[in-house]
Amino acid sequence: MPTSPALTHVRFSVRTVQAARAFLAAVAALMITFTPDHGPVVGLAVFGGFAVATAIVFGISAWLTYPAGRRWGAVLLAVITLLPGMIAGLGGIRTETLFFVLVIVWAILSGITEFFWGLRDRRTASVPRSESRDAMTVGVMSVVFGLAMLLVRPEFALDYFIAEAGVSGTEFTLTGITIGVGLFGAYAAIVAVYLAIAALSPRPAAPVDGADVDASTNPRGVSEEMA
Repeated sequence: MPTSPALTHVRFSVRTVQAARAFLAAVAALMITFTPDHGPVVGLAVFGGFAVATAIVFGISAWLTYPAGRRWGAVLLAVITLLPGMIAGLGGIRTETLFFVLVIVWAILSGITEFFWGLRDRRTASVPRSESRDAMTVGVMSVVFGLAMLLVRPEFALDYFIAEAGVSGTEFTLTGITIGVGLFGAYAAIVAVYLAIAALSPRPAAPVDGADVDASTNPRGVSEEMA
């Protein structure tokens, strides 16, 4: 017996998409937080895994969650996210410059796409305002993150000492790639919290066509009243 479209939609709803994205972002944030090496190899590895997995979520949601009129956003985001994720997975070219280029281009393009996707849905009566608001908010977060990354110079290096470190003469260096990877981890953490809250927040019931209600409760229409 084939599965009805309604059941498919319930199994992979917008809430499911948000929860899956929140989980992937949280994993990326935790990996960066608990990894002492914030170099380009680790940064690109974490970003690549996060991007490819998120692209898969977008791709699945394009066919199982969104109707034809809203599918374009998920498809475009899947492509925009998958390409840099696959490039980041190429081990032989993991450099500081590549990390900044991939992350900045992805953040700005995906942010603009998601913002206008939510803006267009906001004008559609059948789409809950909370869904369009969440998409627009995450889009703005992504663009702001990309612009913040533009302010970080990959060649930046600052040598400093920490007296409480306990080792005399120990010198530490704060580099641009360390700041960039840290910013990505912070962005992932913020997005994870926001999407998790959005996925667990109560939603208003979907609007139901009044004509359908009347037809189901009073199939004979006005003839009943005349009788």
